[in-house]
Amino acid sequence: MRIVFIGPPGSGKGTQCQRLLARYPLAHISTGEMLRNTPTDTELGLWIAELIALGNLAPDDLVMSIVRRRLEEDDCQSGCLFDGVPRTLTQAKMLDELLAESEEHIDLVLSLQVETHEILRRLTARAVIEGRRDDNTAAIEARLDLFYQRTLPTLDYYRQSGIVREIDGMRDPDEVFVSIVDAISTSAG
Repeated sequence: MRIVFIGPPGSGKGTQCQRLLARYPLAHISTGEMLRNTPTDTELGLWIAELIALGNLAPDDLVMSIVRRRLEEDDCQSGCLFDGVPRTLTQAKMLDELLAESEEHIDLVLSLQVETHEILRRLTARAVIEGRRDDNTAAIEARLDLFYQRTLPTLDYYRQSGIVREIDGMRDPDEVFVSIVDAISTSAG
């Protein structure tokens, strides 16, 4: 099974992916995590670090080349959770084409719905706890703007296939997890 998580920054995508990994034999593909872990001792690494610190998106071609390499790893063969990709309509189409090369497709898109005031509260708390560079006020605002302008259209794209399930991400993480597992069971069954 191949599942895409779409939600604004701080909506709980990473948290819920980690919980699902304990339950299902799936690989976790987090482009944000992979980009944040790029060594900064190279020109590319410094450039990526600057993009992240400003809250900007990495170029579609770079993101998809990372995804392509990751999908070639053995643990992805039984399925995966896409966390932070696709972030643009172009990436969604590129991901579909990439998966089609191996006769695969996206099975389910989980859209985590969280109100802006809650996003800001969560990201501010995460900045203190995790010390992430991209959880500063300017970067948060930029990332939210990018989400609404560039990522939301991917939901309309996937809705055409009837594979989007809306999840109320404002609830307790345990309740959100139950809703996600129900959506997966319904989709698989």
